[in-house]
Amino acid sequence: MHLQCPMPKLDFDVITLGHGSGGLLTNRLLDSGVFDLLKNDWLDKRHDGAFLELEGTTAFTTDSFVISPIFFPGGNIGELAVNGTVNDLAMCGAIPKFLSLSFILEEGLPMQEFWDVLVAIRFACQEANVQVVTGDTKVVERGKGDKIFINTTGLGQIHPKAQISIEQVEVGDKIIVSGDIATHGIAIMSVREGLEFETDIESDTTNLNHTVKELLDEFGQDLHLFRDPTRGGIATVLTEIARDRNVGVELWQRFFPVNEQVYGACEMLGLDPLYVANEGIFIMVVKADVAETVLERLQGLPNGSRAAIIGEVVDEHPRQVILQSKIGGRRVVSMLVGEQLPRIC
Repeated sequence: MHLQCPMPKLDFDVITLGHGSGGLLTNRLLDSGVFDLLKNDWLDKRHDGAFLELEGTTAFTTDSFVISPIFFPGGNIGELAVNGTVNDLAMCGAIPKFLSLSFILEEGLPMQEFWDVLVAIRFACQEANVQVVTGDTKVVERGKGDKIFINTTGLGQIHPKAQISIEQVEVGDKIIVSGDIATHGIAIMSVREGLEFETDIESDTTNLNHTVKELLDEFGQDLHLFRDPTRGGIATVLTEIARDRNVGVELWQRFFPVNEQVYGACEMLGLDPLYVANEGIFIMVVKADVAETVLERLQGLPNGSRAAIIGEVVDEHPRQVILQSKIGGRRVVSMLVGEQLPRIC
């Protein structure tokens, strides 16, 4: 549940071009929204940038979010932007610390919607324990945007035990997925297409940095690789690993964790869950002799109760991912071709 923050009284009910002018309206918008909700020592300086101190190796990432619709079951574009960048840092083995936050707003965006997005950003930052330290706001003419686009850039400190790299992946390593697959993409599709299911399917968007830190604290360099299977889904992530490391990957369909309603929706829509987007799970490649222990630990963490070992790295069929189906068949899993579910992040 998001923080309850009533919107202050503003002069306009919608975003106008004047809100992007850099003048009085811009200042009023930022004062009553961004600076008030996201208040911290760095942002309060209102400088063109932020002065930061980080010890050791630093991870740096950036991402842009253009999802449609901007509000969906289980979240909105605001928390998605924070969680997406936080998770990219976590996949590097980093502890996220700071974010930049930039908006491109379309003229006519209801002020209440912008406020709700800001509140979600504040909530997501608090949950992930990160600070927004700088940013930017621009407004484009009506019809030249899609309500709101967000860009976030993140900085974090590499965990002292992390040695996350594609070069660490070895034949024999096990592949673990941290939770149910395909949930986010189906949640977005259900809203866009007006589909109705027996139960509500909500996006799995969440921060994963605390879970990853717990695993690194305990297992360190036995965790060879993290990846978050967002656009392109699990299939694309695993084919990239097989290609980049010149190894084969065996997948076992019978172990895939998929919500029953999501699976039913995929069948109805003719979608393969392996190619549907995710926002709140990760793929982990781990040393074989600790895989079961890692899995048990992950299943005891808040974001890992549905985790499963779904495959392994092999020296056969290099650069290919082979799926063993539930009924015993085998097929090649290729990278996503085209855009199966547009605008999911």
